[in-house]
Amino acid sequence: MAANSVMTHRNVGVLTVAAVEAPEIVTSAWIDEQLSETYARTGLSAGILSDLAGIDARRWWPEDTTFDQAAASAGRKALDESGIDPDAVGMLISTSVCKDHLEPSVACAVHNQLELAPSCLNFDVGNACLGFINGMQIAAAAIDAGSIDYALIVDGEGSRHTQQTTIARLQDPNASADDVFAEFASLTLGSGAAAAVLCRFDQHPEAHRLVGGIARSATQHNQLCIGDLDRMRTDSHGLMIAGLELAEAAWKHSGHDFDWEVGMDHYIIHQVSQRHTELLCERLGIDPDRCPRTFPQFGNVGPAAIPITLASVQDTIQPGERVLCMGIGSGLNTSFTEIVW
Repeated sequence: MAANSVMTHRNVGVLTVAAVEAPEIVTSAWIDEQLSETYARTGLSAGILSDLAGIDARRWWPEDTTFDQAAASAGRKALDESGIDPDAVGMLISTSVCKDHLEPSVACAVHNQLELAPSCLNFDVGNACLGFINGMQIAAAAIDAGSIDYALIVDGEGSRHTQQTTIARLQDPNASADDVFAEFASLTLGSGAAAAVLCRFDQHPEAHRLVGGIARSATQHNQLCIGDLDRMRTDSHGLMIAGLELAEAAWKHSGHDFDWEVGMDHYIIHQVSQRHTELLCERLGIDPDRCPRTFPQFGNVGPAAIPITLASVQDTIQPGERVLCMGIGSGLNTSFTEIVW
Protein backbone atom coordinates (compact mmCIF):
# COMPACT_ATOMS: atom_id res chain seq x y z
CA MET A 1 0.00 0.00 0.00
CA ALA A 2 1.11 3.58 -0.66
CA ALA A 3 2.63 5.60 2.15
CA ASN A 4 0.73 8.33 3.97
CA SER A 5 0.28 11.89 2.85
CA VAL A 6 2.83 13.91 4.84
CA MET A 7 2.64 17.55 5.96
CA THR A 8 5.49 19.40 7.66
CA HIS A 9 5.21 22.95 8.95
CA ARG A 10 8.23 25.24 9.15
CA ASN A 11 7.03 28.35 10.95
CA VAL A 12 3.59 27.75 12.47
CA GLY A 13 2.46 28.06 16.06
CA VAL A 14 -0.80 27.44 17.89
CA LEU A 15 -1.32 30.61 19.85
CA THR A 16 -4.45 29.57 21.71
CA VAL A 17 -7.13 26.87 21.85
CA ALA A 18 -10.53 27.70 23.32
CA ALA A 19 -13.73 25.77 23.99
CA VAL A 20 -17.27 26.82 24.85
CA GLU A 21 -19.61 24.36 26.57
CA ALA A 22 -23.25 24.13 25.56
CA PRO A 23 -25.21 24.84 28.75
CA GLU A 24 -27.96 22.17 28.83
CA ILE A 25 -26.96 18.76 30.21
CA VAL A 26 -28.85 15.81 28.72
CA THR A 27 -28.14 12.54 30.48
CA SER A 28 -28.14 9.10 28.93
CA ALA A 29 -30.53 8.08 31.70
CA TRP A 30 -33.04 10.65 30.39
CA ILE A 31 -32.73 9.24 26.85
CA ASP A 32 -33.28 5.76 28.28
CA GLU A 33 -36.49 7.02 29.87
CA GLN A 34 -37.71 8.36 26.54
CA LEU A 35 -37.07 4.99 24.90
CA SER A 36 -38.21 2.77 27.77
CA GLU A 37 -41.23 1.40 25.89
CA THR A 38 -39.14 0.69 22.79
CA TYR A 39 -36.53 -1.09 24.90
CA ALA A 40 -39.17 -3.21 26.63
CA ARG A 41 -40.86 -4.13 23.35
CA THR A 42 -37.62 -5.02 21.52
CA GLY A 43 -35.87 -6.79 24.39
CA LEU A 44 -33.21 -4.14 24.85
CA SER A 45 -32.07 -2.86 28.23
CA ALA A 46 -31.71 0.63 29.58
CA GLY A 47 -28.12 1.73 30.08
CA ILE A 48 -26.74 0.77 26.69
CA LEU A 49 -25.45 4.29 26.04
CA SER A 50 -23.51 4.28 29.29
CA ASP A 51 -22.54 0.60 29.18
CA LEU A 52 -21.61 0.26 25.50
CA ALA A 53 -20.33 3.74 24.70
CA GLY A 54 -19.32 4.99 28.13
CA ILE A 55 -21.31 8.16 27.54
CA ASP A 56 -23.23 9.35 30.59
CA ALA A 57 -24.26 12.76 29.27
CA ARG A 58 -24.04 15.18 26.39
CA ARG A 59 -24.84 18.88 26.00
CA TRP A 60 -27.47 20.82 24.07
CA TRP A 61 -27.54 24.47 23.08
CA PRO A 62 -30.70 26.45 23.83
CA GLU A 63 -33.22 26.18 20.99
CA ASP A 64 -32.54 29.72 19.80
CA THR A 65 -28.76 29.24 19.49
CA THR A 66 -27.59 28.71 15.91
CA PHE A 67 -24.52 26.75 14.88
CA ASP A 68 -22.75 29.87 13.60
CA GLN A 69 -23.45 31.67 16.88
CA ALA A 70 -21.87 28.78 18.76
CA ALA A 71 -18.83 28.82 16.48
CA ALA A 72 -18.52 32.60 16.77
CA SER A 73 -18.61 32.42 20.57
CA ALA A 74 -15.63 30.09 20.54
CA GLY A 75 -13.87 32.24 17.96
CA ARG A 76 -14.37 35.34 20.08
CA LYS A 77 -13.00 33.55 23.14
CA ALA A 78 -9.92 32.36 21.24
CA LEU A 79 -9.23 35.82 19.87
CA ASP A 80 -9.63 37.41 23.30
CA GLU A 81 -7.24 34.90 24.85
CA SER A 82 -4.69 35.31 22.05
CA GLY A 83 -4.45 39.06 22.53
CA ILE A 84 -4.16 39.73 18.81
CA ASP A 85 -6.13 42.37 16.94
CA PRO A 86 -9.04 40.70 15.07
CA ASP A 87 -8.13 42.87 12.06
CA ALA A 88 -4.87 40.91 11.84
CA VAL A 89 -6.65 37.60 11.10
CA GLY A 90 -5.97 36.76 7.48
CA MET A 91 -7.97 33.53 7.23
CA LEU A 92 -11.10 32.20 8.92
CA ILE A 93 -12.04 28.56 8.42
CA SER A 94 -15.29 27.09 9.73
CA THR A 95 -15.14 23.31 10.07
CA SER A 96 -18.64 22.65 11.43
CA VAL A 97 -20.53 19.58 10.29
CA CYS A 98 -23.79 21.14 11.49
CA LYS A 99 -25.25 23.76 9.17
CA ASP A 100 -28.70 25.34 9.04
CA HIS A 101 -28.53 25.76 5.25
CA LEU A 102 -26.40 24.90 2.24
CA GLU A 103 -25.39 28.48 1.52
CA PRO A 104 -23.97 30.90 2.35
CA SER A 105 -21.11 29.37 4.27
CA VAL A 106 -21.08 29.24 8.05
CA ALA A 107 -17.81 31.16 7.82
CA CYS A 108 -19.66 34.17 6.37
CA ALA A 109 -21.89 34.45 9.44
CA VAL A 110 -18.97 33.94 11.84
CA HIS A 111 -16.85 36.50 9.97
CA ASN A 112 -19.66 39.04 10.29
CA GLN A 113 -20.31 38.34 13.99
CA LEU A 114 -16.62 38.68 14.84
CA GLU A 115 -16.30 41.81 12.67
CA LEU A 116 -13.16 40.53 10.97
CA ALA A 117 -11.45 42.55 8.26
CA PRO A 118 -12.84 42.53 4.69
CA SER A 119 -9.44 41.21 3.58
CA CYS A 120 -9.81 38.09 5.74
CA LEU A 121 -10.34 35.02 3.58
CA ASN A 122 -13.26 33.01 4.95
CA PHE A 123 -14.70 29.67 3.92
CA ASP A 124 -15.98 26.32 5.17
CA VAL A 125 -14.08 23.04 5.20
CA GLY A 126 -16.08 19.85 5.63
CA ASN A 127 -14.66 16.41 6.31
CA ALA A 128 -16.95 14.93 8.96
CA CYS A 129 -15.22 14.73 12.35
CA LEU A 130 -11.81 15.42 10.82
CA GLY A 131 -12.64 18.95 9.68
CA PHE A 132 -10.90 20.89 12.47
CA ILE A 133 -7.59 19.09 11.93
CA ASN A 134 -7.88 19.70 8.17
CA GLY A 135 -8.61 23.36 8.83
CA MET A 136 -5.44 23.65 10.88
CA GLN A 137 -3.44 22.00 8.10
CA ILE A 138 -4.79 24.36 5.43
CA ALA A 139 -4.16 27.42 7.59
CA ALA A 140 -0.65 26.21 8.43
CA ALA A 141 0.17 25.90 4.73
CA ALA A 142 -1.00 29.48 4.15
CA ILE A 143 1.13 30.74 7.04
CA ASP A 144 4.19 28.87 5.83
CA ALA A 145 3.61 30.28 2.34
CA GLY A 146 3.70 33.80 3.76
CA SER A 147 0.15 34.54 2.63
CA ILE A 148 -1.14 35.32 6.13
CA ASP A 149 0.17 35.95 9.63
CA TYR A 150 -2.82 34.66 11.61
CA ALA A 151 -5.62 32.18 11.05
CA LEU A 152 -8.73 31.44 13.09
CA ILE A 153 -10.25 27.94 12.96
CA VAL A 154 -13.76 27.61 14.42
CA ASP A 155 -16.31 24.87 14.92
CA GLY A 156 -19.82 24.84 16.37
CA GLU A 157 -21.83 21.62 16.66
CA GLY A 158 -25.30 20.91 18.02
CA SER A 159 -27.06 17.59 18.60
CA ARG A 160 -30.43 18.80 19.96
CA HIS A 161 -32.44 18.58 16.73
CA THR A 162 -30.85 15.33 15.55
CA GLN A 163 -31.44 13.61 18.88
CA GLN A 164 -34.98 14.89 19.24
CA THR A 165 -35.94 13.58 15.81
CA THR A 166 -34.09 10.31 16.45
CA ILE A 167 -35.87 9.74 19.75
CA ALA A 168 -39.23 10.48 18.11
CA ARG A 169 -38.57 7.90 15.37
CA LEU A 170 -37.44 5.26 17.84
CA GLN A 171 -40.55 5.83 19.95
CA ASP A 172 -42.67 4.68 17.01
CA PRO A 173 -44.40 1.35 17.82
CA ASN A 174 -42.93 -0.12 14.65
CA ALA A 175 -39.32 0.69 15.59
CA SER A 176 -37.19 -2.45 15.92
CA ALA A 177 -34.00 -3.30 17.77
CA ASP A 178 -32.18 -3.01 14.44
CA ASP A 179 -33.50 0.54 14.10
CA VAL A 180 -32.17 1.38 17.55
CA PHE A 181 -28.70 0.13 16.70
CA ALA A 182 -28.73 1.80 13.25
CA GLU A 183 -29.35 5.15 14.94
CA PHE A 184 -27.42 4.42 18.13
CA ALA A 185 -24.49 6.65 17.10
CA SER A 186 -26.87 9.61 16.78
CA LEU A 187 -27.65 9.32 20.50
CA THR A 188 -23.94 9.54 21.37
CA LEU A 189 -23.51 12.96 19.76
CA GLY A 190 -22.97 16.13 21.75
CA SER A 191 -23.00 19.90 21.37
CA GLY A 192 -20.15 22.32 21.83
CA ALA A 193 -17.86 24.80 20.15
CA ALA A 194 -14.11 25.28 19.81
CA ALA A 195 -11.61 27.54 18.11
CA ALA A 196 -7.87 27.93 17.64
CA VAL A 197 -5.65 30.80 16.58
CA LEU A 198 -2.63 29.89 14.47
CA CYS A 199 0.30 32.25 13.97
CA ARG A 200 3.79 32.65 12.58
CA PHE A 201 6.05 31.02 15.12
CA ASP A 202 8.90 33.45 14.55
CA GLN A 203 6.60 36.28 15.61
CA HIS A 204 5.30 34.37 18.66
CA PRO A 205 7.95 32.15 20.24
CA GLU A 206 5.58 31.69 23.19
CA ALA A 207 3.17 29.78 20.94
CA HIS A 208 2.99 25.98 20.72
CA ARG A 209 4.86 24.79 17.63
CA LEU A 210 2.78 22.95 15.04
CA VAL A 211 5.22 20.35 13.74
CA GLY A 212 3.22 18.56 11.06
CA GLY A 213 1.62 15.20 10.52
CA ILE A 214 0.19 12.60 8.20
CA ALA A 215 -3.11 11.72 6.57
CA ARG A 216 -4.54 8.56 5.09
CA SER A 217 -7.85 7.54 3.54
CA ALA A 218 -9.96 4.42 3.13
CA THR A 219 -12.87 5.81 1.14
CA GLN A 220 -14.24 2.40 0.20
CA HIS A 221 -16.04 2.77 3.56
CA ASN A 222 -17.95 5.91 2.58
CA GLN A 223 -21.35 4.27 3.13
CA LEU A 224 -20.86 3.21 6.76
CA CYS A 225 -22.16 6.46 8.23
CA ILE A 226 -24.50 8.76 6.35
CA GLY A 227 -26.36 11.58 8.02
CA ASP A 228 -27.92 14.99 7.99
CA LEU A 229 -29.52 17.10 10.71
CA ASP A 230 -32.66 14.93 10.78
CA ARG A 231 -31.16 11.48 10.68
CA MET A 232 -27.86 9.63 10.82
CA ARG A 233 -27.72 5.91 10.09
CA THR A 234 -24.49 4.20 11.08
CA ASP A 235 -23.03 0.73 10.96
CA SER A 236 -21.35 1.40 14.30
CA HIS A 237 -19.46 -1.89 14.49
CA GLY A 238 -18.33 -1.77 10.87
CA LEU A 239 -17.29 1.86 11.22
CA MET A 240 -15.26 1.13 14.34
CA ILE A 241 -13.44 -1.83 12.79
CA ALA A 242 -12.67 0.01 9.55
CA GLY A 243 -11.59 3.11 11.47
CA LEU A 244 -9.23 1.13 13.66
CA GLU A 245 -7.69 -0.58 10.64
CA LEU A 246 -7.18 2.78 8.94
CA ALA A 247 -5.63 4.32 12.06
CA GLU A 248 -3.29 1.34 12.43
CA ALA A 249 -2.21 1.55 8.78
CA ALA A 250 -1.53 5.28 9.12
CA TRP A 251 0.41 4.71 12.34
CA LYS A 252 2.57 1.95 10.86
CA HIS A 253 3.56 4.14 7.91
CA SER A 254 4.18 7.27 10.00
CA GLY A 255 7.54 5.99 11.21
CA HIS A 256 9.08 6.95 7.87
CA ASP A 257 8.54 10.62 8.71
CA PHE A 258 7.98 10.98 12.47
CA ASP A 259 9.33 9.29 15.60
CA TRP A 260 5.98 8.97 17.36
CA GLU A 261 6.67 5.35 18.27
CA VAL A 262 9.07 6.54 20.99
CA GLY A 263 6.00 7.68 22.91
CA MET A 264 4.22 11.01 23.15
CA ASP A 265 3.42 12.91 26.32
CA HIS A 266 -0.25 13.39 25.41
CA TYR A 267 -2.58 11.82 22.85
CA ILE A 268 -5.63 13.90 22.01
CA ILE A 269 -7.82 11.43 20.16
CA HIS A 270 -11.25 11.86 18.62
CA GLN A 271 -13.86 11.25 21.30
CA VAL A 272 -16.10 8.42 20.08
CA SER A 273 -16.65 5.96 22.91
CA GLN A 274 -14.98 4.00 25.67
CA ARG A 275 -14.64 0.88 23.52
CA HIS A 276 -13.15 2.80 20.62
CA THR A 277 -10.61 4.44 22.93
CA GLU A 278 -9.58 1.13 24.46
CA LEU A 279 -9.18 -0.61 21.11
CA LEU A 280 -7.29 2.29 19.53
CA CYS A 281 -4.78 2.36 22.37
CA GLU A 282 -4.38 -1.40 22.15
CA ARG A 283 -3.91 -1.39 18.37
CA LEU A 284 -1.34 1.41 18.36
CA GLY A 285 0.40 0.44 21.59
CA ILE A 286 -0.12 3.83 23.21
CA ASP A 287 -0.58 4.53 26.91
CA PRO A 288 -4.33 4.97 27.62
CA ASP A 289 -3.48 7.05 30.70
CA ARG A 290 -2.09 9.69 28.34
CA CYS A 291 -5.41 9.96 26.47
CA PRO A 292 -7.70 12.44 28.23
CA ARG A 293 -11.40 11.71 27.81
CA THR A 294 -14.27 14.13 27.37
CA PHE A 295 -16.83 11.79 25.80
CA PRO A 296 -18.29 10.54 29.13
CA GLN A 297 -19.82 13.96 29.87
CA PHE A 298 -19.86 15.61 26.43
CA GLY A 299 -20.41 12.77 23.96
CA ASN A 300 -19.02 12.86 20.45
CA VAL A 301 -18.88 16.55 19.51
CA GLY A 302 -17.72 15.89 15.95
CA PRO A 303 -14.84 18.07 14.68
CA ALA A 304 -14.97 20.09 17.91
CA ALA A 305 -14.11 17.03 20.02
CA ILE A 306 -10.32 17.22 19.60
CA PRO A 307 -9.95 20.96 20.33
CA ILE A 308 -12.46 20.71 23.21
CA THR A 309 -10.40 17.88 24.72
CA LEU A 310 -7.13 19.71 24.14
CA ALA A 311 -8.53 22.87 25.72
CA SER A 312 -9.68 20.90 28.76
CA VAL A 313 -6.13 19.74 29.60
CA GLN A 314 -3.95 22.48 28.14
CA ASP A 315 -3.17 23.99 31.55
CA THR A 316 -1.59 20.70 32.64
CA ILE A 317 0.70 20.35 29.60
CA GLN A 318 4.27 21.40 30.33
CA PRO A 319 6.49 23.40 27.95
CA GLY A 320 8.34 21.11 25.58
CA GLU A 321 5.91 18.21 25.93
CA ARG A 322 4.73 16.57 22.74
CA VAL A 323 1.03 16.37 21.92
CA LEU A 324 -0.33 14.17 19.15
CA CYS A 325 -3.82 15.03 17.88
CA MET A 326 -5.39 11.98 16.25
CA GLY A 327 -8.52 12.62 14.22
CA ILE A 328 -10.79 10.44 12.15
CA GLY A 329 -13.79 11.22 10.01
CA SER A 330 -16.43 8.98 8.53
CA GLY A 331 -15.80 8.46 4.90
CA LEU A 332 -13.10 7.25 5.99
CA ASN A 333 -10.22 9.63 6.54
CA THR A 334 -7.70 9.97 9.33
CA SER A 335 -4.98 12.45 10.20
CA PHE A 336 -2.45 12.80 13.01
CA THR A 337 -0.75 16.10 13.74
CA GLU A 338 1.90 16.94 16.33
CA ILE A 339 2.14 20.03 18.54
CA VAL A 340 5.15 20.76 20.75
CA TRP A 341 3.92 22.70 23.76
